[in-house]
This record gives sequence, C-alpha cells and structure tokens, in this order.
Amino acid sequence: MPGFREADSYVQSVLDLGSLNSRQREAVVHEGGPLVVFAGAGSGKTRVITFRIAHLITTHDAAPWRILAVTFTNKAAGEMRERLLGLLGEQGAAVQVGTFHATCARLLRRHGESFGLSKDFTIYDDQDQLALVKRVLRDLGLDEKRYQPKAMAGRINRAKQEVQGPADIETPDTYSEVVRRVYTTYEERLQQAHALDFGDLIYRTVRALESDESFREAVVGRFSHVLVDEFQDTNHAQFRLVQLLSEGHRNLCVVGDDDQSIYRWRGADRRNILDFRASFPDATLVKLEQNYRSTQRILRAANAVIVRNTDREPKELWTDNPEGDAILVVRTMDERDEARLVRRGVRELISQGHRLCDVAVFYRTHAQSRVIEESLRSANISYRIVGGMRFYDRAEVKDLLAYLRVMINPADDMSLLRIINTPSRGIGKTTITRLLDSAAEQTRTLSDLLDDELTLAQFGSAARKRLSAFAGLMSGLRDVAASGAPLGEIGAELVNQSGYAEMLKHDDTPEADARFQNIQELVASMDEFEREHTESTLADFLENVTLHTSADEAAGGDRVTLMTVHAAKGLEFPVVMVTGLEEQVFPFKGIDPWEDPEELEEERRLAYVAFTRAKQRLVLSFAAIRRIFGQQRVGIPSRFLTELPGEDIEWIGARSSSASRPTAPLEPSRDPTDSYIDYSEASDLPDLEGLRRGVQVRHPKFGVGEVTEVMQGSPPRVSVHFPGWGTRKIIASYLEPA
Repeated sequence: MPGFREADSYVQSVLDLGSLNSRQREAVVHEGGPLVVFAGAGSGKTRVITFRIAHLITTHDAAPWRILAVTFTNKAAGEMRERLLGLLGEQGAAVQVGTFHATCARLLRRHGESFGLSKDFTIYDDQDQLALVKRVLRDLGLDEKRYQPKAMAGRINRAKQEVQGPADIETPDTYSEVVRRVYTTYEERLQQAHALDFGDLIYRTVRALESDESFREAVVGRFSHVLVDEFQDTNHAQFRLVQLLSEGHRNLCVVGDDDQSIYRWRGADRRNILDFRASFPDATLVKLEQNYRSTQRILRAANAVIVRNTDREPKELWTDNPEGDAILVVRTMDERDEARLVRRGVRELISQGHRLCDVAVFYRTHAQSRVIEESLRSANISYRIVGGMRFYDRAEVKDLLAYLRVMINPADDMSLLRIINTPSRGIGKTTITRLLDSAAEQTRTLSDLLDDELTLAQFGSAARKRLSAFAGLMSGLRDVAASGAPLGEIGAELVNQSGYAEMLKHDDTPEADARFQNIQELVASMDEFEREHTESTLADFLENVTLHTSADEAAGGDRVTLMTVHAAKGLEFPVVMVTGLEEQVFPFKGIDPWEDPEELEEERRLAYVAFTRAKQRLVLSFAAIRRIFGQQRVGIPSRFLTELPGEDIEWIGARSSSASRPTAPLEPSRDPTDSYIDYSEASDLPDLEGLRRGVQVRHPKFGVGEVTEVMQGSPPRVSVHFPGWGTRKIIASYLEPA
C-alpha cells in the first residue's frame, strides 16, 4: 500500500472538486457533525458520497479503515467500492463498505462472543425461517391453518424491525398471545442451533450496542465517520443502528430522497430522513436538485406529479439538459393492444438507431408482464426480467401447471411429486419416499399406487387417509378436465378444489396477495387462449406454454428490460415505457385517497420513480379495457396522467375499430381519415353510461347503495347513499351494478 504522502498525491490528481456543482461540493467538504443530503433523482448522490469519503481521507480527517459506508444492496455496495478504488487507489479497498446486513454480520462475528454469540453462527434465509416457524407451531400443538406460518414469520420480522423481543410483544388478544409464545420458542430454537435470521443481524447488533458495554466499545470505537445511502428506505432498527454507531463522534452523513421512498410495505419509514433534524438538531441540510439524467420535459412531468404530495421535503428537480421530445401518452384498446404497442415501439426505436438494451418497460404488478412477454416472444425480440422471473416460471404458476399436467396425464410422476403436498396436506417426506420405493419395485406410476388399496394399506391410518384424499382430489380434477368445460372454467375449478386459493387467502402477506393475482392471471390466460384458438384443448394450452417457456434466451447482451416499478429504483434507461396507467392498476386497486392518503402518496412516489428513470424518451400507456386478475374492467386514465403539464405531452388515441392497428407509439399518425377516440375526457368511457341518479350499485366495503349524483372529471366520481353509512363520494371504478 502506498504511504500517505504518495496516496495524497494520487488522490489530489483525480479528486477534482471543480467538477462538482455548488451543492454537491457543499456536501463533500462539510467539516463534521451530522449532515443530511436530500438527493433528487439523477442528482449524483453516489458521486457525492464517494467524493466525500475521498475528501475525508485526503484531508487526514479520517483513516480509510475508520470510515463506514452503508447501503441496501450488494450491487450498490459494489458500485461504491469501484468508485472508491478509482478515486483512492489501494486505499479505497480499506474503506468499510457494505449492506446493512453484511455490515452487522461482520461485526457480530468479530465481537459477538462478548455476549455469548458463537462466531460460527449460521444465517437462516427466509425459507429456513419458515421451516423453523412450522416446526415450532407443530411442537406447540398449534394449527397451521389458523396460525399461518408465513404470517407468524412476518409478525416476528416486524417485531425485530421495531427492536422488540418476545417480552416486548403486547398481548391484547389471543392471537397476539400466540405470537409471543411462537416468537419465544422460535428464539430458543435459533439459540440452540447457533443461528440468526436476517432480522436478527440488525436487531441483535442494536441490542448489543445498547446493553453490552464490551461490544459497544469495540464496535463504536472502530469508526470515526458513518455514511448511509438511500436513508429514506431505513426502518426503525436501522435508524437506531446508525445512531448508535455514530454516538461518540456524531459524524453521521445520511443521503436519500423522501420522494423515492417506495418500500413502506416492507417496513421502510421515510420519517427517518424527514425528521432527521429532530434527532440531530444541529444537522446541516443540503439539497441536490440539479438532475444530470433526464430531459427538461421529463423532469417537469415528474415534478408535476410529486408536487401534489403534501408530506414531503420541498424540492424541485431542474437540469441543463435539452428540452427533449414530448412525452407520449397513448390510449390502447386493451392489454393485448398495449403489448403490441410495446412491440411496435421497440421496433421503431431500433429503426431509429437505439439498441434493445436502451429500452425498459415498466408495470405496476408482475401479473401484467405476461401479455408483454408473449408479444415480444412472438416477434423474436429478446428481453430480460429484472426483479422477478418470467410469468410461467413463477412457483405458484408452475404448481398449477403441474396439476393441469397430471389431470390429463396421470403418469407424469414429476408433476405429481410437485403437487402431492402443495398446498400442505401433511404428506411428509417419509411417506413420499416409501411411495417412490414401491413405484420403483413394482414398475408402476405414483398415480397407479394411489389408486391401489393394497398399496395404501401398507401405510399408517393417518398417511393412508391423506393419500386417499389426494387420490380422490385428482380423480375429481381429471373428471373436470374431461368434462369439455371451457379452459377458463377448468382453471377456476382447479384453483378452488386444490385448496390453493384458500391457502393464499389465509396467508395474510403482500407476497401471498401477489401470488394469488398470478394464479388469477393464469386462469385468465387459459380463457384467453381458448378464445384465440377456438378448437383448442387443455393439452394444446400446456404445449403452448411449454414451448414458450423452454425457449432459450440470450444470456446478457442486447435485450429489452421488463420490470415492476419497484424493481426500477436506482436504474436508468434512454427510453422508458410505463404501461397500465389506469385507476386501480397504477395507482393500485383499492387505494382511496379519502381513506388512506398515505397509500396514494406512496403510489405517487412510485410514478415519480418510474418517470425519472427515463433519460431521453418517456412513453406512458393505458388501456380502455383491461383483463387482469381474471376480471375485465373499464380503464379510467390514471390521475397521474391528468396531472402532467399539457405543453410537455402529446396524447395519441387508438382507432375506434377493434380490427384496426393502433397508431405508432413514437410517431403519431397524421392521416386525417383516422377516427380517434378522445380519451382526455374520462366521462366518455362506457362505465359511466349506466351510472345515473337512482341506480343501485355495490361497493366492497359499504354494500348496496343508491346513486344520488354523477360527477364528471378524471377520475369520475359518484355520490352514493349507503344505508347505515350515509352519502359517500366514490370513484366510479370502485363500484359495480347491484
């Protein structure tokens, strides 16, 4: 390693503070004490953090090994390390850079023996944790159907995010008492196994810093500066961690953007950055508002959406970049038409000199990707999915496809093994192993054995009963498959009879909700396949799916990127297409600003994140009618579209004939004979035609009521009198005929 003088000379040669704007430079040269940097999208926050670290080392305010930089993802940590190596040379490798979990694991392994933690502890992932929770439930004699393992694991995780141990769990009801019992036994089992779960890594570090003097002295004394990236995404435990780590020196620098806080559902609390000065009254505040990524029009659109949020740190992005092309807002006929629009848009962009990897397509939920994937595959356009997997590769979809395969081919042992205990039926590994041994000895299929009373008689009464019940289920499902019923009905019967829907409905987690939406989308795809192929069979559908999902995809290289908006944070692309901009899709269904304004504000932040990923071109689309999650609904343009500045957008209609091709997404047709539907007035949409005073409607919460007034606008709203609830103003799309 070079000496300090040699290193200083190297750093000074590459650390050009003149390349920073005035606000960036203010954050970089901040002398010490708490510092909060509100860094807008594309404002160079990673550059500021790495330059600040290099400046601290250059000015001898800190040795590199005494600087801790914490972020959320391994990718972000890796990028930070690379930049530090570029700025500092070999000294950059000595800076302590890592994710929250990796940093805490390192500290616990090195210093945890002071409070009895083995340095060789095992880290349980989510699946390990779930398996342990199930074991605890069994040992405590608790019914998994009543006390869902995933829900229990979720409660334990949330407690650890709040730095709560089992004794801290309040027990106002029986369920909470059970949570405390499970949590207590779960912790005992972790200790016996010398194991920690993900939540423990931060929770146990915070607890040790607060209660173990030896650990606190060893850890806090290691660092003279702590820097935290994406601070708006921290939860309570993470906030307490960085407070404790900077307790002695108070050289804490946090960087983030409350406008990009989109992970509330997993415990993130943007109040941590908004209220930072309440915890550190002497903190210096710096705002980075100059954007280096996007055109002026894209930024004006993003600002116009986010400025409507009331609970935020005031800021407005600006740029010296060119004005740029108009933002295109495209109305499509349905989700298939929208997928064709994406396909045609990609082709047009390629003809204009773009590469496939320049283009990203965003959607609000994973289920929306299916039709887009199919459209791109049909045109042999390579794509990759970030933050998810292809629709037909998702576990819940593969489970139901396995059922369908066994329904038409009982000899398919591999598919049967996948579903024999999915959902859980109490058919354990020992029973399955004995079945496989018998099948091998007798050269018979598993389905044959399940229908053989002599074979089943070899099992104990409990196992025999469960195997017989499964055999009966599959026999009934085979009858459904052979009935000649429409494919969509066959799929719906499978979802209900198999117990899959019940399993997901009882698992009260966001993940279960997403999985349930995916199985609804699978059923919808079966119905759609039959409508497009009128003489098709279940075997035809399965063959079509298999051929699509077994096709090789190019590894790396030039591909269109598909992802949810949640997965897009931190990324950027020359061209971004945001699909599904309809009420109840984006913003997501069930969000009512009168009942939960914070949910709407988070959706607005999601839209802001989506728009600010675009560098040069931004295309926004919505469908007049969308079939999703097994339901067809009229598409009301998202409120986010109506908030865009009129001078920066170009509205493109779709031809009124369903047989016509939509207009080009990037170059609108100028043919005066085109017949366009004007979608700028939401009241033209057909779902309002039947809504008038005196009509009976149904709301999922308030029940049946009578319409008293219809209000035009976007989105249109209706005043409805509900007996027992009074008169309520409701977004029209939330109502259905009574």
